Amino acid sequence: MSLKHNFSAGPAKLPEPVLERAQAELRDWQGRGISVMEISHRSEAFMALRHQAEGSLRALLAVPDDYDILFLQGGATLQFAMTALNLSTPEDTIDFAVTGSWGRKAIAEASRFASGHTAAKLDFDGLVPAVDSWSLSEHAAYCHYTPNETIDGVEFHVTPAMPEGTPLVGDFSSSILSRPIDVKQHALIYAGAQKNIGPAGLTVVILQRALMPAKREGIPELLNYQVHAQAQSLRNTPPTFAWYLAGLVFEWLQAQGGLAVMAQRNQEKAELLYRTLDASVFYTAPVPPLARSRMNVVFRLVDESLQERFLVEAESAGLVGLKGHRSIGGLRASLYNAVSLDSVQVLVDFLLDFESRYG
Repeated sequence: MSLKHNFSAGPAKLPEPVLERAQAELRDWQGRGISVMEISHRSEAFMALRHQAEGSLRALLAVPDDYDILFLQGGATLQFAMTALNLSTPEDTIDFAVTGSWGRKAIAEASRFASGHTAAKLDFDGLVPAVDSWSLSEHAAYCHYTPNETIDGVEFHVTPAMPEGTPLVGDFSSSILSRPIDVKQHALIYAGAQKNIGPAGLTVVILQRALMPAKREGIPELLNYQVHAQAQSLRNTPPTFAWYLAGLVFEWLQAQGGLAVMAQRNQEKAELLYRTLDASVFYTAPVPPLARSRMNVVFRLVDESLQERFLVEAESAGLVGLKGHRSIGGLRASLYNAVSLDSVQVLVDFLLDFESRYG
């Protein structure tokens, strides 16, 4: 079997050692004669798995003791509403930094439950504006931002500093675990699992315990953070296999040396690909260098009539997942933790070869 070089934006590539271990344990987990998918989520064995996974994630991100970690369902998209329902009242204003497609979706959904205010957006040069230029509300319930826009390839390279009393909420779906972050600068962090954490079906929420209980009455139990925290994320049956795989990914990251090591690797991968694109007159990388994502590199062929041929030939060369999001088109290479520098080099070699033949 010839494995592909997977640049999909999500669901995305998982580390090979994780897949190999899951394959070996699939039918007989821990010598129990059954799969991890077949045991009760309330059994002692699964509770031990849960605690180990949380402990590994807490260690990787240096999560303070006064923060809870929740393993939920519904994807990061559900958090657009869930954060508003828990952290605001209908009379409140919520500030948003809208720097791409997911920021626009987040404010649209939250605005159904409170007053959504665009405090910042990309400037005329396509750059993330400095926080001192944001039009922050005086008494916002919280400020929401998307540190890395998966679709648009735009990244915050500095965490925005909020005025005292304004909680910061971050949708870290496509950049969590790719580098160290200061959790203490955030009141709440959430991330869909299907990029750097594990398979689709799981969402991680990290929040200050002081944010609970919810600010409004009558929200459904399964949308209430305090309910999930008190039940240790077991208020309903969780996606147990996704949770198990996430735990294996956390262990793999620890074995690699942690997030500082991953940040260095991810920087090297991104620099190699951007350097190749910038040196070419055949391709273009539209995001300004100071706003470029290290996780999701968006680019285009100058002659876009060649795109379908590019994608067909790329797949024949073992390169998959390079088609841009349907909303903006073009091409995209996602360089998550499990994507190796060798795979990026194969992509670069293909880019240069394709240019030599059609440029």
